[in-house]
Amino acid sequence: MARRGGPKAPPSPLEQRDGVDPVRLRLPGDPTAPATVAAYLLERYAGAVGADRITAMLAAGRFVTADGRSVTAGTAYEPGAYVWFHRDVLPERAVPFAVRVAYRDERIVVADKPHFLATTPRGRHVTETVLARLRRDLGLPELSPAHRLDRLTAGLVLFVVRPRDRGAYQTLFRDRRVRKEYEAVAAYDPGVALPRTVRSRIVKERGRLAAHEEPGPVNAESRIELLERRGGLGRYRLLPATGRTHQLRVHMNALGLPLLHDPVYPTVLPEPEAAPGREPGAGAEAEDYARPLQLLARALEFTDPVTGRALSFESTRELSAWREPEEAGEPEDVKESGVRTSSPPPG
Repeated sequence: MARRGGPKAPPSPLEQRDGVDPVRLRLPGDPTAPATVAAYLLERYAGAVGADRITAMLAAGRFVTADGRSVTAGTAYEPGAYVWFHRDVLPERAVPFAVRVAYRDERIVVADKPHFLATTPRGRHVTETVLARLRRDLGLPELSPAHRLDRLTAGLVLFVVRPRDRGAYQTLFRDRRVRKEYEAVAAYDPGVALPRTVRSRIVKERGRLAAHEEPGPVNAESRIELLERRGGLGRYRLLPATGRTHQLRVHMNALGLPLLHDPVYPTVLPEPEAAPGREPGAGAEAEDYARPLQLLARALEFTDPVTGRALSFESTRELSAWREPEEAGEPEDVKESGVRTSSPPPG
């Protein structure tokens, strides 16, 4: 496979911190760029974090070049050169649920993630992510995701151990050669005829939480099946043929069956407020762990692109709204926040 984006970047001179990679910045070939790297960093980041903060990071030697040397006020700007640094990370509340390892070998790790834990670092969720936990707790610093799940969704996520294998597994998802099965709990409506295949065009705009459907060429397809019903609730099997952002949530909402405890569909709910005295964005402190989004990535099936072996994995988690009344107490894995390893042979 041809590499895109020019020559390969040199290895980072900075080690990971708590399973999180340093930021890598490539200096653009801009004829109007400043004469020094320090001036460029101030120009690029001062508006976001403040000139004083960038100046302090420079003084502390936190920006480094490929040879491991700290960027100084006199470091010349060289188009195409690389700079690394670790971003400031605000204290994060530990998500009190364990990541289960469903399977592990020398090439892949299949994680069974809990609700509320992001797959990869993004925004204010950095160290409290599945990727950071697995890298740290399994001693796999080069681990990377082959795909992603939303933070509020639980279930199976495939990770790749070795960088040289990454493209092969990511291509499986890109080319739709992975069978993905989800399970959900939502209202039961006898007026909604199931099973059915929903096809539509879904668009997710930058800066907006909710995706939406609009007229135009179809880019999202989901198979919806009712597995069973109990009172006013139904348990559904969802089979996405495509992978648009929030696709299953959007399609279920369009049927008039929004998923139970969904904070975005049909209405975007206000983010939980931070406790008094906490920094902005600390509203995760107020998340209601007793009301997880009722969506679970139940199964993954694919042919291993390296060995040619057919692999099948199934989550051991259960959606809390569908547990028997005597089982519906404390959320799964509560008070555990690490990695639980259990690696049975794949089916």
